[in-house]
Amino acid sequence: MIDEERKKYKPTIPKDLINLSAVSFAKSDPTSCMGDQEQIQSQFSSLFGEPIIKISSDTQKSDSISMKIGVVFSGGQASGGHNVICGLFDAIGEMNPKSELFGFIGGPSGIVENQYKKLEKEDVDFVRNMGGFDLIGSGRTKIETDDQLKSSLETAKKLKLDAIIVIGGDDSNTNAAFLAQYFLDNGCTTSVIGVPKTIDGDLRNDQVEISFGFDTACKCYSEMISNIERDAISAKKYYHFIKLMGRSASHIALECALNTHPNFTVIGEEVKEKKMTLDQIVSDICDMIVKRSEMDHNFGVVLIPEGLIEFIPEMEVLIGELNSILAKNPTDPISDLSSEAKKTFQSIPKSIQDQLLLDRDPHGNVQVSHISTEKLISQSVKEKLKQWEGYKGKFSPVEHFFGYEGRAAFPSNFDATYCYALGRVAALLAKKKLTGYMALVKNLTKKSVEWVPCGVPIVSMMNMEIRKGKSKPVIRKSLVDLNSKSFKTFANSREEWMFEPCYNYVGSIQYFGPESVTDQIPKIVQLEG
Repeated sequence: MIDEERKKYKPTIPKDLINLSAVSFAKSDPTSCMGDQEQIQSQFSSLFGEPIIKISSDTQKSDSISMKIGVVFSGGQASGGHNVICGLFDAIGEMNPKSELFGFIGGPSGIVENQYKKLEKEDVDFVRNMGGFDLIGSGRTKIETDDQLKSSLETAKKLKLDAIIVIGGDDSNTNAAFLAQYFLDNGCTTSVIGVPKTIDGDLRNDQVEISFGFDTACKCYSEMISNIERDAISAKKYYHFIKLMGRSASHIALECALNTHPNFTVIGEEVKEKKMTLDQIVSDICDMIVKRSEMDHNFGVVLIPEGLIEFIPEMEVLIGELNSILAKNPTDPISDLSSEAKKTFQSIPKSIQDQLLLDRDPHGNVQVSHISTEKLISQSVKEKLKQWEGYKGKFSPVEHFFGYEGRAAFPSNFDATYCYALGRVAALLAKKKLTGYMALVKNLTKKSVEWVPCGVPIVSMMNMEIRKGKSKPVIRKSLVDLNSKSFKTFANSREEWMFEPCYNYVGSIQYFGPESVTDQIPKIVQLEG
């Protein structure tokens, strides 16, 4: 059975994380934040300005007392999460065999409701190098009300926890910082430490080279895209419009494009920068289709990020107004729209109108992932081609959405190794009694043995943003940088990909074989490194 073989995989441990009883912690200068310093500092008075901590091997050994650690998955799944727990479990056991690890059941609600299980070696061994979050489950509960914070404090005290490790994305790590501040304000010595998880790749900055799960998800999507490319060039009669996960950024679309060389990829950040309208996007795709038809190529592949609709200027205005209006629970939100936004709303199909009004995310905002952007684009292209002068080709669109397929696969060797190292870093930060920190590993373009472990203050990644109609501190999301090497590499190749037979067939994720095949890192990390 492949899962049994996969469980035997041994992640290479960075040299600075091999002997956890002999490490040093070097501090940087005080940090600040990404913006809105006065407001951020006022809300995180005990955490603001903390230094970055670099961890390195040392010759001086130190004794390690036993620890009680709690761990929780927060938010959507991402491959590698179980290996974070494996790395954490192994690390605290190596430092002191009497240490204990508790997994909170069903996500942050498990902390609030004191629902947990003590994780034993057989539990952890069963999920080594496995995808999913099924060991303890996950959830999207936000620990933010006074009652939730008080209950979480009581849980930490009852279990006598030295630390709670929060494995999650930008919002989950923001909540971890709030919890850390609350514990300090109430005299609780339990540390709260975050681990960067999200397949979207938007938890990324000068300190976070990539969030875990991104590599595996993109490799899964790229396999399916390249399979469709092979089908398209074989059948020669379908245009495939593929929406890819990535609610707030187009990192997945860019990574998959660099992997598979589709005929057309829309990058939301470029649409916003150029202030492209929906009609302009559709016209550009139509222009490619017409030119390919003249070459007798009535087939192709188009990639679309799920968050595209928010990057289109007129749609961004509409969604922004709807988010503000719907936060007040009006009975007739359309009547409160500006004339510009109302015109945009009335120009889109009824099905998209309903999705804008009815589907809301946990923040009260438009549930962008539920909007069938791939159908909106393909059907708009179809209508425009009917009116395109001189076009005599055939256009048969097929729509796809690749999302959940990439969230729970066996983690790639990169994610398996990366996550195992993150778990070990989290254990060291807990040992050092640091709180409000994110466990990180840097230098990822090097061999994993050379990776650099560190801890970075979560607050240093924050700014203020509007959520549910109110200004709140959050970790700033990373968008595709149009000046980055990865985007420029894509931009320099896309015209060739439009018209030449350049499809790249990546195949499935390879777990066994030469390192040049099995240990490939994400393209955007490789290019930016």
